[in-house]
Amino acid sequence: MKTPISPLSSDLGKTNQPFSDLATDYFPAILAGLIAVLISYAGPMLLMVQAAQAAHLSKDLSSSWLWAVSIGSGICSIGLSYRYKTPVICAWNTPGAALLVTGLMTVPYNQAIGAYLVAAAITFLIGATGAFNRLMSAIPKSLCAAMLAGILFRFGVEVFANTHSESKGAPWLTAIMFFAYLAYKRQSARYAVVLTLMTGVVVWGIVDWDNQAAKLTTESVWHFALTKPIWSTPEFSVKAIISLAIPLAVLCLTGQQVPGIAVLRAAGFDKVPVSKLISVTGFTSLIFAPFGAHGINLAAITAAICTGSEAHQKREKRWIAGVACGIFYVLIGCFAGSLKDLFLLLPHALVSTVAGLALLGAIQNGLVNAMAEPEEREAALITFIVTASNLTLLGLGAACWGILLGIASHLVLRKSSSKN
Repeated sequence: MKTPISPLSSDLGKTNQPFSDLATDYFPAILAGLIAVLISYAGPMLLMVQAAQAAHLSKDLSSSWLWAVSIGSGICSIGLSYRYKTPVICAWNTPGAALLVTGLMTVPYNQAIGAYLVAAAITFLIGATGAFNRLMSAIPKSLCAAMLAGILFRFGVEVFANTHSESKGAPWLTAIMFFAYLAYKRQSARYAVVLTLMTGVVVWGIVDWDNQAAKLTTESVWHFALTKPIWSTPEFSVKAIISLAIPLAVLCLTGQQVPGIAVLRAAGFDKVPVSKLISVTGFTSLIFAPFGAHGINLAAITAAICTGSEAHQKREKRWIAGVACGIFYVLIGCFAGSLKDLFLLLPHALVSTVAGLALLGAIQNGLVNAMAEPEEREAALITFIVTASNLTLLGLGAACWGILLGIASHLVLRKSSSKN
């Protein structure tokens, strides 16, 4: 009787791979997960810090908030990626965090916790009842691809926008990283982004070493300690539900979950059960809401890094990047209070350049898929333009308006063409 072999060791058991081959096989996927986590913390985390400061939350409460979204995102990423052998990357509600920068100023924190619970319950019910799956089935794939390209487009533009930055050394840092990326890409597409990140860190250290050395020696960075989650008893109010819960749910579904599914579809992961992904993230949000989590959902931007060929040449092994991403989330979340300052030290030019270069492939695939169907091209183009415009209207972001106007254009143009 043969001994069962776990999925992680199946290749080793079948082919007797040496350690060097095994490292080559899994190393890119693990690094893709690490890069996704770095980008998550170095960018969207700033919104939560700003919201916590605006609401005058204590250091313990703000640390608990970061702990909750980190651990929640990590558990979902690990569990869903392993269960479905798909790189399911989860993260926190980034547009929701932007909403809270002003929202928490007018709503008591315990009532905000109650609003988080209501928003999570809405997300869970929409996923569990299959309503989200029916919604996604009704949206043409070309429009989802166009919305994805529109969301990621500004990150590609940001690479070259850094050349106008007034920050010390930012233009040179960006230029060196860009040409290094081209050189690495020519030699090895798999490791190009990772090597570019390492090059950027080295250059950053040389250009601004004196200033960064002073920051790195501060007690706040090096005083590592496990973060203690804090339970906040929820309070429910009509004002908080209307001003926070409903907008958070809408932003989560339209600004995060839809793009997250679009990323998976664009990468060829069509068989993953959409309703279960939505319901699991909603249920996880319910569990971590009393500790400060404003919403756990599918990621889009960081997911594009882990679902592409840079994570692994073989699509069936890219789920390893999702598991690795989740593990890094959990490890960092355990020290969220201590490590948040460390991630804030990374300069904007370095983070935005790595993000933009890492997402070039996803932008390209999004545009190609958006223009694949001749009858849907104009509607897809409208979706792309509106999404890329970064429009915010009536509390809804560009991704929401992009898909809504794209669907409206598709319906009108399809009706018009059928008459002709």
